[in-house]
Amino acid sequence: MSTNNDADRHLVIRGLRVAPAAAREKEILQGIDLDVGPGEVHAIMGPNGSGKTTLAYALMGHPAYLVTGGEVTKNPDIDPTDAIKGGVSMLDFRRRMREKLALLKMDEAFVSRYVNDGFSGGEKKRLEMLQMAMLNPQMAILDETDSGLDIDALRIVAEGVNAMLNPDLGVLLITHYQRLLNHIKPDVVHVLAQGRIVKSGGKDLALRLEDEGYGPILREAGLEVNVPDDALRLDEPAVLAH
Repeated sequence: MSTNNDADRHLVIRGLRVAPAAAREKEILQGIDLDVGPGEVHAIMGPNGSGKTTLAYALMGHPAYLVTGGEVTKNPDIDPTDAIKGGVSMLDFRRRMREKLALLKMDEAFVSRYVNDGFSGGEKKRLEMLQMAMLNPQMAILDETDSGLDIDALRIVAEGVNAMLNPDLGVLLITHYQRLLNHIKPDVVHVLAQGRIVKSGGKDLALRLEDEGYGPILREAGLEVNVPDDALRLDEPAVLAH
């Protein structure tokens, strides 16, 4: 049974409409509804230009995007810089960092390097996972975490995410490719197209997308598809072809 406290820890999105700050008349998101609770992994998939990254930026308050309608409710009581609101002392920070490095199977020498100086794509993503582990969020928004990763780096990053999954953490996982969902199992998969969620389902929906592409689902939702289905397939990125 859920409690009021559980409800307070949900990421609740109702009728969210978002436009670029520089072009307010051109709405990208046109009424998004989502409810991500503690312990849940929700995957957002969609063709290029559907608004996936816009959703992530809007939720994080990026100044390049303007919320033109709807509302987002999330926990206001956490401030990592304030010990009273979930922050930590430097001593506790160092202790926690060593624990998280061990959890993610990362060498402690990793943190003595300059940030992203000479890092490979996989190392940059692992650093992002370490930052996420240190923040210990109640809600994590991961935007195309698999972008630019080869198979081995993808597996390592996915293992890092999986190591942090717990009943208190909600995850909104934005990806273009089904391959990430082979490693991080979503509870719910949503298809975002033309600024709104047109279909939701389980892991089988992601497998259908991999098999058929987005075309059939977009037509089922009554959307006009102006390109061939082959252009809407989930082709693997070129980085995997070696």
